[in-house]
Amino acid sequence: MKKSDPVSAVFEKLPALLERDTALITRGRLLDVDCLLGSTEQAYHVSIRAGRIAEMLPAPLLMRSSTFSYRATPEAWTAFWQPMPKAGWHDLLSLTKRGEATLEGDIKPFMTHLQYFKDLLALPRSTGGTA
Repeated sequence: MKKSDPVSAVFEKLPALLERDTALITRGRLLDVDCLLGSTEQAYHVSIRAGRIAEMLPAPLLMRSSTFSYRATPEAWTAFWQPMPKAGWHDLLSLTKRGEATLEGDIKPFMTHLQYFKDLLALPRSTGGTA
């Protein structure tokens, strides 16, 4: 990870933010997946077990596979994490439609648990997207 990368600093706080949101953990209780989440500059291998982030390590990791990946530009994350994002910057699928994010791989777990991922990745909004 680049030490000066503010988006990565925010991503590294996701496990702690999630642990404080028991309702979100409960919503994801049926979710077990290994995925790649992050920015186009620095992604993370994230292992989610029963709605909790069991492991989150900076990518790339040799021989580590993932079911799907969701990555967006640092600018997109900064806009997405605003307390009240502008239209078109407020939703994960809107970011893909704008060309600011990519969703690749087997997207079935992502789409099945779409609200979970939307809420998980929006957790930094409570801090205004700052580390």
